[in-house]
Amino acid sequence: MLIKKIEDAINEQINAEMWSAYLYLSMATYCHSEGKPGMAQWFEVQFNEEQDHAKILYNYVISRGGRVSLKAIDAVPTEWKSMLDVFEKTLEHEGKVTSLINNLYALATQENDYATQSMLKWFVDEQVEEESNAQTIIDQLKMIADNGYGLYMLDKELGARTYTQASPLAASKD
Repeated sequence: MLIKKIEDAINEQINAEMWSAYLYLSMATYCHSEGKPGMAQWFEVQFNEEQDHAKILYNYVISRGGRVSLKAIDAVPTEWKSMLDVFEKTLEHEGKVTSLINNLYALATQENDYATQSMLKWFVDEQVEEESNAQTIIDQLKMIADNGYGLYMLDKELGARTYTQASPLAASKD
């Protein structure tokens, strides 16, 4: 059984994950409008992954006898200065999400909630990957600068990304 403080904090994280999904869908829309369908595809996969993250937390609250409380999702940005700006904002956002996950883990530790700590370990590892991926793309965009062929190739590369359901959700189907 979840204590109320943990349940409330996880519900806040569910909202944050849904906001993240909405942000990435907005970024995909921006990329489409800028003629970068591959980068849009990359963000559409991010959109799906963030929904998975919310669903993992949702399932966890229910499995622990808690109650999920869905809240309104605040508006997200819809304009950026450039493709580099979009990915820099992505990295900045993932850093914020990492802080939220770390704070949630710290709360679970403070409350001696070992089950929640165990569940959150996957998110801690996921955030390392999320930040690394964004940084890699930023580095590539900086190297490419305004080289049209380089942008074209990176767009093609990012467009090859496919969605794979998060392992905690895939495992729950067994």
